[in-house]
Amino acid sequence: MKLSEMREWLVARNIQLTKSLGQNFLHDAAQLNRIIAAADLSSADKVLEIGPGLGPLTELLLVRADQVLAIEKDARLIAVLQERFSGHHSAFRTPHFELIQADALEFIKRERRDWHDWKLVANLPYSVASPILVELALSPQRPKQMIVTLQWEVVQRILASAGDPDYGVLTLFLQLNYTPRESFKIPASCFFPAPDVDSGCVTLVRRATALLAEEQHRTFVKIVKRAFSQRRKMMLKLLKTEWPLEKLQAAFAALNISPQERAEKLSLEQFVALTERLCAI
Repeated sequence: MKLSEMREWLVARNIQLTKSLGQNFLHDAAQLNRIIAAADLSSADKVLEIGPGLGPLTELLLVRADQVLAIEKDARLIAVLQERFSGHHSAFRTPHFELIQADALEFIKRERRDWHDWKLVANLPYSVASPILVELALSPQRPKQMIVTLQWEVVQRILASAGDPDYGVLTLFLQLNYTPRESFKIPASCFFPAPDVDSGCVTLVRRATALLAEEQHRTFVKIVKRAFSQRRKMMLKLLKTEWPLEKLQAAFAALNISPQERAEKLSLEQFVALTERLCAI
């Protein structure tokens, strides 16, 4: 879908894009094809797309995947998508396309579908990208891969390691169950309208072996949130509001973690080990 076609669809239907919904549509064919290549789709794949907009990525997904479920919040864009992909005269008409009008974050929380055999391939609305990724990543039935376009600064947070300035809650919540793979930058000029920042696509692959049992996830989340609630404060002092100090001191000593350590210096593996210790209390 070329930029000229996007403009034509919007003008013909008198659609004014809404900044609060993060409506910046990727139109650059080369970048769209890079996303498709990163997704490595087969005719057996089931794909979840969130925020399809006018459908430039959707049309590429439909010719490669077995099933495509697209969730779009804007009713005006739903009408365009229905005409393009579900209408009687649509060149993309296919029985494996499902289109749902909904707030994607609310839908994922409410429906609790089994995404275990699905791939998320999406140019996510920037305003809700991080909550959507965390919700899916911590779900027991999380997707096998997530190939997503985000603000570049968010991509950097996802890829960060302990000690990096971008390392934090989002890093740990996603890397607990996923391994980040390839990523590439997408200039703002590739979108319409052009956002104020550059974007990037990152591939997240579900870990073959879980680092923690599902029942330990709640404790992991609690530890990470509390430890990063005040980044410059020693995490032992922050955690003692939730766990007995003597138990924390014993756990820190057993794991060779300094009582003066801050959360930003602890690796994912150390947070996992601390979670296992505190779950055993």
